[in-house]
Amino acid sequence: MFGHTNEQFSLARDVSAVIIPDGQPLTLREGTTGFITQALGGSFTIYVEGNLFHIAGADADALGKEPVPAPAIPENATDQDIEAIIWDQLRTCYDPEIPINIVDLGLIYRCDVTSLADGQRSVDIDMTLTAPGCGMGPILLQDAQEKVAVIPTVADVKVELVFDPPWNQSMMSDEARLQTGMM
Repeated sequence: MFGHTNEQFSLARDVSAVIIPDGQPLTLREGTTGFITQALGGSFTIYVEGNLFHIAGADADALGKEPVPAPAIPENATDQDIEAIIWDQLRTCYDPEIPINIVDLGLIYRCDVTSLADGQRSVDIDMTLTAPGCGMGPILLQDAQEKVAVIPTVADVKVELVFDPPWNQSMMSDEARLQTGMM
C-alpha cells in the first residue's frame, strides 16, 4: 500500500498495538507521536520512543489513514475465483519486521476452499513461521484470518499453524530472495 515511510504521526485516539518482536499487546494513548516506518497491506509498523509496534489496518484512522476496503468478488464467483482472491488477500499480510508478504515468504502451505450448502464457503489454511518461537506469529495468523474473513461469501476461516515441513529460505519466492539478498 504505502511501503516504507518515515511519516510522522500523532495518534488521533487510543489504539491497540503489538510490540515487535515480542508480540505483547498494549494500548498506545491518544496524542502519542512517532513515525510510520512500514505501511504495507493496510497494516502499519510504527516507531515510538525507541520501540516498534504493529497497528492493524482496522485502526488506520488512529494514524490519520483510511482503512483498506474489503475485496470485491465477481458475480457468481466460483470456488476458484474465491481461492484466487484469498491468495491476493494473503499477499497483503506482511511480516511487521520485513517488507515481504507471507505468500512470497513461503509461509502458506495450503489453502482449501469448500462450498457450503447455503452458497457460502469455508476456508482452511495451513501456515508456518520463519522461526517456531516468533513472537509475531499469533499476529500474522490473526492478520491472515481477518483478511480472508472479509471476502464476501467466506463464512468460516481456519488458519492452522504448522511446522512440518520446517520453513527454510528455499520456500521464498525468487522476488523475496532477491529483495532480502538471499539469492
